[in-house]
Amino acid sequence: MGVSFEGTTFCIHTFGCQMNKHDSERVAGMLEGLGSLPVGTIEEADIVVFMTCCVREAADTRLYGQVASMKNIPVRDGSPYEKRYIAVGGCIGQRDGEKLVKQLPHLDVVFGTHNLASLPGLLASAIESAGHSVEVLEGGAEFSTALPADREHAWAAWLPITVGCNNFCSYCIVPYVRGREKSRPLEDIAEEARRYVEAGVKEITLLGQNVNSYGRDLYGEPRFDAVLDALDDAGIERLRFATSHPKDLTDGVIERFGTLRSLMPALHLPVQSGSDRVLKAMNRRYTRKHYLGLIEKLRAVVPDIALSTDIIVGFPGETEEDFMDTYRLVEEVGYSQVFTFIYSKREGTPAASMEDDTPREVIQERFDRLVDLVQRKAFEANQAELGAIVPVLIEGTSKRDEAVLAGKSPKNQTVHGPVPAGRTADELVGTIVPMRIDEARTWYLSGTVVDD
Repeated sequence: MGVSFEGTTFCIHTFGCQMNKHDSERVAGMLEGLGSLPVGTIEEADIVVFMTCCVREAADTRLYGQVASMKNIPVRDGSPYEKRYIAVGGCIGQRDGEKLVKQLPHLDVVFGTHNLASLPGLLASAIESAGHSVEVLEGGAEFSTALPADREHAWAAWLPITVGCNNFCSYCIVPYVRGREKSRPLEDIAEEARRYVEAGVKEITLLGQNVNSYGRDLYGEPRFDAVLDALDDAGIERLRFATSHPKDLTDGVIERFGTLRSLMPALHLPVQSGSDRVLKAMNRRYTRKHYLGLIEKLRAVVPDIALSTDIIVGFPGETEEDFMDTYRLVEEVGYSQVFTFIYSKREGTPAASMEDDTPREVIQERFDRLVDLVQRKAFEANQAELGAIVPVLIEGTSKRDEAVLAGKSPKNQTVHGPVPAGRTADELVGTIVPMRIDEARTWYLSGTVVDD
């Protein structure tokens, strides 16, 4: 590669899931390793990388709008280039490939989900040729964990254990852009975890489109409970994972919530719908009864476990009765957090060809009803923390006030509290401190740091 990146600047804009955030850290690690420096804005950057998501239509619209608007942003003073180089990776890059440069002629590089390591070479080729460089592979030989990384936080790390997905939910584009499910060897996962612990990492989040099916391709059966055991043995203080598919959540994994020191009492378990008819049309392969049975087992092990979920409103053919099945399930479970979405058609998925004549205003009214319920239940769940002493991992300060700490409880609740007298925010970031909860709102808790 004849092009030098020494003294150049870059910024990365990341859309979508935690896996994209992890991939962005790897892209940053590669560019920094070549001598490029990270900056916070497009205006300051010689190279701009978009790590994209195509799960919902809004992400497409956002990407095309942002890339198109960059035509009018002048190159920074001191740039070694006559133009700003723009690269698009992630799921939209994988899905659209050459189509992107046809629709956005000032785009320079497109790469997919399977070839992060190609980005420096593709950028160099685009710079040397003053043309476009596009490379989208159908599969990758290695996990991106083999690449250098610039982690966003020294005290937290993403740790992918699988890539791809075999589930083919009828509304989801992910298996088509991330490929079939592939697991990392357990020994590699455990070794990476040990390195993080030795480096002072406090919290690891295991990643996969469906972590619960980890190991089926390697060992003939899921071994996710063995992964949890290995991470706990590695000495990590806090362990989380995302995302779980209800059809693959085993009793062994549920039991770990009661036996493992490090496993936090919080679980994201996407239900998507409370209607058996809609679940079947979604190809989710579980029933409402099965899902509620999992909730019962989880609460038998950890009665106050914090549960979160995803719900799609307006799936093709959803009736008022179907919606009310979902509404009643949310009432019954009492989630701490629910990510609610109005169905977004994704071309290439089976659901995209399903007919639906439900008026948009009806879907919106159902969505609004559900959001009201979600907020009420989240507020009720947080009231249980009033007066409790909670260990909080300090992540930084409030965006509104640098004198106020911001962190996460074991249940993944956001917690705010004033910087204690005689201490500074900088010395507390990345540490776990006890806080007494004095106020509980819908989406956050407020408290006071107390003596150990």
